[in-house]
Amino acid sequence: MDHAATARRLYDLINAGDIEGFAGHLADDFVEHEETPGLAPTKDGVEAFFRMQLAGFPDLRMDVEDVVASGDKVVARVRLTGTNRGAFMGMPATGRGVAVQLIDMFRFGDDGLVREHWGVLDALAMMQQLG
Repeated sequence: MDHAATARRLYDLINAGDIEGFAGHLADDFVEHEETPGLAPTKDGVEAFFRMQLAGFPDLRMDVEDVVASGDKVVARVRLTGTNRGAFMGMPATGRGVAVQLIDMFRFGDDGLVREHWGVLDALAMMQQLG
C-alpha cells in the first residue's frame, strides 16, 4: 500500500470539502493524539473538527509541501490557508486570512486505514493573524 499517496488524498478530500470521504479513510477505532477541547479524540471528533474548520474557513486549503513515509507511518508538512468567514472555536468571524504551517503524522493499519494521528499546528501564528 502507498500510505504517502493516501495521506495526500486525505488533504485533497478536505480541500474539496468532502469530510465524509476523508473520514472514510479513518479506522473505526482511530485515536487522535492532538486533542481539541470539547471534541472526543476519535474518528467522530476529528470529523466534527473539520466540519467546524470549514464552517469557520469556507475557503480552507491544506497544501502538502513534503511527505515522508516509513513503514506504517507518514509525516506531512502542510501549509494551511483560509479566510475566517464564520465562527471558529467560539470566536466570531474576523474576515482575516491565515497562512500557517503544520506537521501531521499518521499511523496506518494493515487495511490501509489511518489508526492514529499526531499533529502540530502553529496555533499562535493563527491567532495572531486572526487578531
